[in-house]
Amino acid sequence: MESLRQLYKIGLGPSSSHTMGPRKAAEIFVERTRDRALRYEVTLYGALAATGRGHLTDQAILEVLTGVAPAEIIWKPETVLPFHTNGMTFHAFGSDGSEFDSWTVYSVGGGDIVEEGQPRSAGPDIYPLTRISDIMKYCEENGTSYWEYVDECEGAAIWDYLAEVWGVMKAAVERGIEAEGVLPGGLGVRRKAVSYYVHAEGYNKSLKSRGLVYAYALAVSEENASGGKIVTAPTCGSCGVVPAVLYHLYTSKGFSEKRILRALATAGLFGNVVKQNASVSGAEVGCQGEVGVACAMAAAAASQLFGGTVAQIEYSAEMGLEHHLGLTCDPVCGLVQIPCIERNAYAAARALDANLYAAFSDGKHRVTFDRIVEVMKQTGHDIPSLYKETALGGLAVIK
Repeated sequence: MESLRQLYKIGLGPSSSHTMGPRKAAEIFVERTRDRALRYEVTLYGALAATGRGHLTDQAILEVLTGVAPAEIIWKPETVLPFHTNGMTFHAFGSDGSEFDSWTVYSVGGGDIVEEGQPRSAGPDIYPLTRISDIMKYCEENGTSYWEYVDECEGAAIWDYLAEVWGVMKAAVERGIEAEGVLPGGLGVRRKAVSYYVHAEGYNKSLKSRGLVYAYALAVSEENASGGKIVTAPTCGSCGVVPAVLYHLYTSKGFSEKRILRALATAGLFGNVVKQNASVSGAEVGCQGEVGVACAMAAAAASQLFGGTVAQIEYSAEMGLEHHLGLTCDPVCGLVQIPCIERNAYAAARALDANLYAAFSDGKHRVTFDRIVEVMKQTGHDIPSLYKETALGGLAVIK
């Protein structure tokens, strides 16, 4: 299992699979063709083409390619390549008009890109254990926490990276709760974070707490929808959940930054296990793999902060994911706005509920987190393709 650096990626929204991945692919292709290319063509397939305009896929690619030579995007949503629905082929043409290079690559979620037949890991495997049950057993036998297992596998340098991640998350919250206006894309969706933030101040302590969590999740998700700088956690479309929970607990409960970073490590470990054993791509398994996994990560982080045992932390994460099983990926007009932004706010609140529920328990329960990951993967494969980021079903057909 790879480093948390491959899960928590810092970049520009609105989509890890549709914006960050294609941009990364374009940068790689430009580097190997810039000396000869006079023209580019890029063919987008399947879900990448079906909702690419709403996710700014074309803009992300063209910003890179047109710095070298003119480029054209060809859209083929009806053609789905066998390896993955988010396929794209880059073509480079030389001075004589003939094609001298082409490259087919796939954006598989979380900003990762792979070629057909390649392993989906973007980096070396540094975690010997890849199931939470095995990690939990290791922690119980050695008297350690999940974040300490991360430290053992990653080394001390991971804390500097997580500090950078936390800084970007905080900045996204703070920008988002000050920003106003209409989000780009044509749906006329107004930013709501500032309104929720202001209204939360007028309620009693309990309702204020919930309102602030909503506001922080909306803030980051709206920043993402406007192409702002965020962190995939585990994706762009679900980037508001973990920051909302951590920022709220950081500001309201006075947890130190060191403890926040440890919670981020714990959250990342759970997200990494899902990414390793299933998927965090909405185009592949639906929104359960994005918002559902984000909820699980945030629940684990909250439980870590409140002193949960390794069993209680696992139970929190299990509930966060279990109760998002079957969630479809059906963004209206392909934009990461409706229902994505609201889903982030609800999932953040649900993560705190999962932590509270687990805290009242001894951590023992029948269905394990690993089993839920298996079920999520199978459920994702069973969900009809029109409900997985194709803009052909569910809420996506609303005009």
